[in-house]
Amino acid sequence: MTHRVVITGMSGLSPIGHSWPEIEQGLHGYQNKIRYIPEWEIFSGLNCRLAAPLPPFELPAHYSRKRTRGMGRVAQLATRSSEMALEAAGLLDDPVLTSGRTGVAYGSSSGSTPALSDMARLLVTENTDSVKANTYIQMMPHTTAVNVSVFFGTRGRLIPTSSACTSGSLAIGMAYESVRQGQQTVMIAGGAEELCPSQTAVFDTLFATSTRNDEPEKTPRPFDASRDGMTVGEGAATLIVEDLDHARARGAKIQAEIVGFATTTDGKHLTQPAEESMAMAMRLALEDAGLPAQEVGYVNAHGTATELGDIAESQATLSIYGQPVPISSLKSYIGHTLGACGSIEAWVTVEMLNSDWYAPTINLERIDPRCAELDYITECGRPMQNEYVMTNQFAFGGINTSLVFRRWQ
Repeated sequence: MTHRVVITGMSGLSPIGHSWPEIEQGLHGYQNKIRYIPEWEIFSGLNCRLAAPLPPFELPAHYSRKRTRGMGRVAQLATRSSEMALEAAGLLDDPVLTSGRTGVAYGSSSGSTPALSDMARLLVTENTDSVKANTYIQMMPHTTAVNVSVFFGTRGRLIPTSSACTSGSLAIGMAYESVRQGQQTVMIAGGAEELCPSQTAVFDTLFATSTRNDEPEKTPRPFDASRDGMTVGEGAATLIVEDLDHARARGAKIQAEIVGFATTTDGKHLTQPAEESMAMAMRLALEDAGLPAQEVGYVNAHGTATELGDIAESQATLSIYGQPVPISSLKSYIGHTLGACGSIEAWVTVEMLNSDWYAPTINLERIDPRCAELDYITECGRPMQNEYVMTNQFAFGGINTSLVFRRWQ
């Protein structure tokens, strides 16, 4: 027996705001949050010095030193966004959290980078002075998932998803499957990433970053002929994924239904995207949802503003939809939040579904002729009423995810 799966709470921390009203206002303003980072001037050879950091925020008083000593910044972002999502779902003090029927699926590209640096210093200096009792806990790849679980006392399954740009979306998909199969009643699912120059350096070495350091407002430019690469961002978002019957029984407000998910791998190259595997993920997600492609009214693109990625993704999308489906990239506002992008963009995609308004890709002025002929939303937002929407993410290692959401009525 399979179960219907719904979203009953959503929240997060993003470069464009820490609540949906703030984010909605930012999207309607058609301005990105990319800025020049003067602190990165000390790094010789770093070509891109642009990023989208979070606006200031403070942890509540109950985040005591004792409760946070095992948390680096990335785990703090994950835990705080999860707390806000649980509160929105009305589950923050519910006994289901500690019953064994609630699990956590969460990820980030890596653990907290200052802790990684401390551990690396051990190898460079051959001295353990930089390593503390919590260094490993803060740097380990599953630090987000574990800290969320410990903070809220969950006792169900724990699924760490450290899979680069699909960390957040893979977590949501794994949570969906856990609830659909009846293994869990509730899942706390999402992704997080803290900002670090090392992330930009990774893409710098691949010539995949933007170098418009004197024009941060004009980059990134997904699908644009004059794009010159991506910029990174930071943040976190959490979705509360729940069994429909359980949600109804407690009178929860339902945000949307998750009806389809798929994940595939390229099996070809670690960094170059494969159009066929991208298309396979979308096709399998639609099959999982039992939908023809024509039923989906909007696609949130991964849209990184990299040449190979944009071209492959757009061609894959057209091959599945066979017509110019409406599409846009939220990374044009907040940069590439890496392990957080899949959950932040899922959250915002559901919010746009419910508000009947879809943000355009900003800075998209002239579509690259090598990109497929899709219905790129540009210049201003588009009012649309849709029943189904899709969001896609594609990560290093050839990991692809596709999620399909249905409006709740």
